[in-house]
Amino acid sequence: MIRKSTAHDMDIMLDIWLNASIQAHDFVEASYWQSQRDNMRNVYLPASENYVYEQDSNVVGFYALYDDCLAALFVAPEHQGCGIGSQLIEHAKRQRELLTLSVYKRNNDSVAFYLKHGFEITSEQTDPNTGQSEYSMKLIRG
Repeated sequence: MIRKSTAHDMDIMLDIWLNASIQAHDFVEASYWQSQRDNMRNVYLPASENYVYEQDSNVVGFYALYDDCLAALFVAPEHQGCGIGSQLIEHAKRQRELLTLSVYKRNNDSVAFYLKHGFEITSEQTDPNTGQSEYSMKLIRG
């Protein structure tokens, strides 16, 4: 079930974000992600419209929208590959006419995931926080 998040969901969302970020971005030091936890808790997630995927009364994934930007989409590593991410992205696509996002170029699985779900690469730039190349993508409806 996908539902809007509540304040009660914050800690599990942060755990999912941190664990999935470290796993998916092994080309960025884990300490970087750990250093961003407070910003996620106090700035980024509160500023976003957040939805969680609940399975057997447990939150196992979430996404965050900031205006028309898909700012985050994360599934707990032990639940990846089960279609949860696809359900979350399809739900997000119904929330906005236009969706944009940024994804690290070296995160091949996520790049392929977004391409499969109708996004196209619109530009490439360097993330000033990590020095890593990233793609900007937008949803092509059609």
